[in-house]
Amino acid sequence: MNLLSGEYECKLDPKGRLVLPAKVKGNLPEQSGNQLVLVRGFEPCLVLYPRSAWQVIHEKVMALDEFNEEYRQFQRNFFRGMTEVELDSISRFMLPRTMLRYAGIEKEAIIVGLGNRCEIWDPARYDEFLIKDQQSFSKLAQKFLSVETPAPGGPAA
Repeated sequence: MNLLSGEYECKLDPKGRLVLPAKVKGNLPEQSGNQLVLVRGFEPCLVLYPRSAWQVIHEKVMALDEFNEEYRQFQRNFFRGMTEVELDSISRFMLPRTMLRYAGIEKEAIIVGLGNRCEIWDPARYDEFLIKDQQSFSKLAQKFLSVETPAPGGPAA
């Protein structure tokens, strides 16, 4: 299983291209090749998927009932601006101007690996979305990662 992870500081070239860090490129699934999919994030960032990971999400969204207005609205907004990008010989890819404006990215970016995808952030905006209070972060970890242990003699979960 390929796992996209890490946090990388990057610079855009004058044409709006970004070099995918070697460690991220090395963890892309082979079947995706140099083909990636770029979409707007739910937060003000961009999300970069390997083709194989995108296919799973694409199928889920396309399975929604097109005759339901709420589903259509979600599909329209979710696919808005979706762009297929291809890595060139030095692992660069183009970030469309509309996507750069959406994320507020100008000259520098932070790429964050999140397992099946990477987020691309403007550094200042990324910092705004990080949890600053370690106690709050600890509580979230406890909430999402703790496993309940069955009481002695009780049924296993």
